[in-house]
Amino acid sequence: MRKQRIAIIGAGLRGDIYANYALKHPHEVQVVAVAEPNPSRRASFQKRHHIEDAHCHSDWRSLLDVPKLADAVVICTQDQMHLEPAMRALEKDYHVLLEKPMSTTAEACILLGEQADKWNKVFSICHVLRYTPFFSLLKSMLDRGKIGRLISIQHNENVGYWHQAHSFVRGNWRNTKESSPMILAKSCHDLDILLWLAGADCVNIASFGALTHFKAENAPAGAPLRCLDGCPVSDECPYYAPRQYLTANTEWPTAAICEDMSYEARYKALQEGPYGRCVYHCDNDVVDHQVVNMEFANEVTAAFTMTGFTNDCSRTLKLMGTKGEIRASMEKNEIEITYFGSGMQELIRLGTAQGHVGHGGGDDGLMRDFVKLIAQDTAHTGKTAASHAVQSHLMAFAAEQSRLERRVIHLPVFMT
Repeated sequence: MRKQRIAIIGAGLRGDIYANYALKHPHEVQVVAVAEPNPSRRASFQKRHHIEDAHCHSDWRSLLDVPKLADAVVICTQDQMHLEPAMRALEKDYHVLLEKPMSTTAEACILLGEQADKWNKVFSICHVLRYTPFFSLLKSMLDRGKIGRLISIQHNENVGYWHQAHSFVRGNWRNTKESSPMILAKSCHDLDILLWLAGADCVNIASFGALTHFKAENAPAGAPLRCLDGCPVSDECPYYAPRQYLTANTEWPTAAICEDMSYEARYKALQEGPYGRCVYHCDNDVVDHQVVNMEFANEVTAAFTMTGFTNDCSRTLKLMGTKGEIRASMEKNEIEITYFGSGMQELIRLGTAQGHVGHGGGDDGLMRDFVKLIAQDTAHTGKTAASHAVQSHLMAFAAEQSRLERRVIHLPVFMT
């Protein structure tokens, strides 16, 4: 197989993770171009991947304006910057891998789904959970009737108190207008998995949730705007920024606060940047807890809970069928099956627990599949083809509308 050539648009955390697949598998794929507005990040990325100067761009437009220089582009810009580069890349005859969410409006997601059909290119969405050994095995069990006919699913996304504070109170996804609703930004992964596991279209959806805790009225007495400005409860507050970011561990999420990981640079970032703010004095408006109830065309029902008030960052499920039930923990990488009548149990451990790091192996699985698809030039295939991903995105938009309007949304009508 000829080595595939890819360009990266957006060399931040996600772009760097996908590009690292090329460093681990240099015989399969090579990163030949990058578009990244941050000059130090762009230079570091260029050095790691040995990219020519002429193929390093500060803006995605200039990369896509030059003659085609790769087989595919991987787009990892911020949520509201997905539509334009994806459309332009398809027009330029590139295969496209697009970070989730596809876009921040239902109309744009539908348009992108239509473009996938129009241009007949490989166009995949980064719904990495479908590529994990954990969810792949669950799907295989259901398809084989391991617990009979599937009836109900309970799925919890335990965001983790520290992750909630980092990404959705202080971070890039804290504000709906600047990014997207949390059910889309964080949980479109989970709605996509529920759609996949249920095995039928979602027909009705209802949702409740709110921003309850992370707001000014809940700030401790005397809490300053920034943690470093003499917070009177620094010893007891679980969200005290220096405790999170000024330790010896400089991996994510600490790696997100600045480019230079020296103590001095991180301290300055907490003095001046968004990650040093008191969690009760930010400009966040996304929910910190939300539930979504779903009914599918095959009568499967599902209850999804997303909450920022957990210690761990994990996904846990219970799948209930006519012949048995499955309890599963992605963080532990364990699946337990109980069979009705006999009470017999089966415990499956899928190797070393990977948890949220690398999305449980899903990041590499996604890239492996994408590289294979572009090598074969097989459009509209793969587990996360854009034309299929539209529905799970529309489920997220419908859930948010349901939450705001406090009513059940009928998906067939919502999608027209």
